[in-house]
Amino acid sequence: AMAYAGHQFAHFVPQLGDGRAILLGELQAADGQLYDLQLKGAGRTPFSRAGDGRAALGPMLREYLISEAMFALGIPTTRALAVVTTGQQVLREEPQPGAVLTRIAASHLRVGTFEFFAARGDTQAVRALLDYAIQRHYPHRFANSGDVTNRALAFLECVAHRQAALIAQWMSVGFIHGVMNTDNMAISGETIDYGPCAFMDQYDPGTVFSSIDQRGRYAYGNQPAIAQWNLARLAETLLPLIDVDQSTAVASATAVIEAFSANFDAQLLALMRRKVGLSNLQDDDPRLIGDLLALMREARADFTLTFRYLAGAARDEAPLRALFADQALLDAWLGRWRSRLEADPQPTEQRRLQMLQVNPAFIARNHQVEAALNAASQRDDLAPLRTLLTVLQRPFDEQPAHAVLMQPPLESQRVLATFCGT
Repeated sequence: AMAYAGHQFAHFVPQLGDGRAILLGELQAADGQLYDLQLKGAGRTPFSRAGDGRAALGPMLREYLISEAMFALGIPTTRALAVVTTGQQVLREEPQPGAVLTRIAASHLRVGTFEFFAARGDTQAVRALLDYAIQRHYPHRFANSGDVTNRALAFLECVAHRQAALIAQWMSVGFIHGVMNTDNMAISGETIDYGPCAFMDQYDPGTVFSSIDQRGRYAYGNQPAIAQWNLARLAETLLPLIDVDQSTAVASATAVIEAFSANFDAQLLALMRRKVGLSNLQDDDPRLIGDLLALMREARADFTLTFRYLAGAARDEAPLRALFADQALLDAWLGRWRSRLEADPQPTEQRRLQMLQVNPAFIARNHQVEAALNAASQRDDLAPLRTLLTVLQRPFDEQPAHAVLMQPPLESQRVLATFCGT
C-alpha cells in the first residue's frame, strides 16, 4: 500500500495513504511503458485507520463505467480491468455487496506523494521521488540533459502542462471530478480516483454533485483554479531542489505556477474552437464562445446536446432550437457564428463531420449511471450496465437504437448528489 499525504478541501493531512488499495506491481507493455496494477477494496492496509479496507459494488462499477467512458472520449485516465464481487457484505449507510476493482494506471504517484515526504523534511526522499517520477513519466523532456539546467523546475513545468491539458479536456465535455484534493492529482496527468464524479447536464459553472462538497470548492467552473492551487502545493515540496536560496526558488516556482492560467486558457480555447467548428483563429473567438456559454446558462440548455446539435445545424436546426426558449437570442448568436464561419476555410460537410468527432452524442449521464448501478447492486442485473457501457465506448457515433441514452433527465429523474465510495 502506498503512502501519501494530501490537502483535503484545502486542509493538510500529513498521512493518508492507500486505505483500501493494494499495489500488486508493475506490468511492462510491448512499447516499454510501465503500468501499475492495483486492487481496490481488497482489505485493510497500514493506512486504513478505522476503515474496513473494503469496497462496495456500486462505487466500483461507477469507476469502471466512468473511466471507460473517459477513455473513449480520448481523455487521459486510469482504467479498470475488472470488477469482481467478493460474496461479502460491506457496511456503509446500509449493507451493500462487496467488490474488488482491478485498476491499471501509468502510476499512482500523486501530488500528495511528494507532500508526504516533504512534510517530514526528508529532502533526500523527495529527490529520489523526483528522479523516479521523471524516469517514469517525463524521460523525453530530460533525454538531453544539456537542455535541462534545473530538473525540479523542468519537472514542475511538465506536470503543470499535462494538468492544463487534462483539465481543459474535462471542461470541454462537462466533466466534474468532485474531489480534487492533492492526493487525487496524478503526476502522470491521468484522471484518477472516480468518487463522486459526474457529467453536467444543464450548463452552469457552479454545478456541484459531490455530497461532501458543501461549499462548492470543486464545482465545475472552479476546476482550473483548483488545479493551479494543487500545483502550487507540488511546487512547495520541490523548493529545496529548485534552488538552495529559498527566495530564488520561490520566484522560479511562482513563474511556472502563474503560467498555468495562460496555458490552460489556450488549451481550452483550442478545444472549444473545434467544438464550434473553427479551424483557424481570430481574436474575437473567445467572446463568441463565451457568449454561447452565457446563452446556454441562461436557457439551462444541456451542455452535451447543445454542441452536438450545433454540429448538425446546417442540415436541421430544430433539435438545437428545442433547447432554447428565447429564439431571438439564439438567432442573434447563430448569425454571428455563421458570419464567423465564412472566414473559416472548411467545406460545410467537412466541418460538420469534424464537429461530430469532437462533440459526443453520449456521456455517462447521472440518472442513467445510477439506474444501472442500482440494477446491478440491488437486483443482480448487469444488463443495463452492459448496455450503457457498450454505448459509452462509442460516444461520437450515432446509435439510433440507443437514442434514449442521449437524452438529459426529466425533472423527476435528476440526480443531484453523488457519493464517495467510502
